[in-house]
Amino acid sequence: MSMAVDVSTTNPPPVVAEDRSLLIVDDDKPFLTRLSRAMESRGFTVQSADSVADGLAQIATKPPAFAVIDMRLADGNGLDVISELKARRPDARGIILTGYGNIVTAVTAVKLGAFDYLAKPADADEIHSALMATRHDKAELPENPMSADRVRWEHIQRIFELCGRNVSETARRLNMHRRTLQRILAKRAPR
Repeated sequence: MSMAVDVSTTNPPPVVAEDRSLLIVDDDKPFLTRLSRAMESRGFTVQSADSVADGLAQIATKPPAFAVIDMRLADGNGLDVISELKARRPDARGIILTGYGNIVTAVTAVKLGAFDYLAKPADADEIHSALMATRHDKAELPENPMSADRVRWEHIQRIFELCGRNVSETARRLNMHRRTLQRILAKRAPR
């Protein structure tokens, strides 16, 4: 499921059509192998990395035209990789993948240079479509809008991120007991 987040009305500059270099960064090795093969069969020249450090090293060597980057990696955050990619190659298209999807991280990913944000499990067709999209259309009305509990959870997550993931500061700003907040943060997102 793609969470299209359009933060501007302008389209990003087009990626050079001949350059089909793709970097995939994911610490789930079986997924990394399957996705690499699937994207090679779609005409990409694929480089893979299983850590933030390896992804950053490959970007430093030769920034790719496209990237698919997992949000949470064993040695850090995939947003660091997307940010470095955009710094070294502004026309690159990067997609962030995550199993921990929420609006806050989607907006953060787009602000740091991601072209799109996909929630796991995403298949190769969805990823290919997101990489090759020419523009984001207006979001359609969701079939299953968020529940009030989910909206509350998203708000708490947003404040938590804005407070630098500091539980005490977040609890103070939300006028909430610290332990109550810790319990909410420990739970999975409501549907």
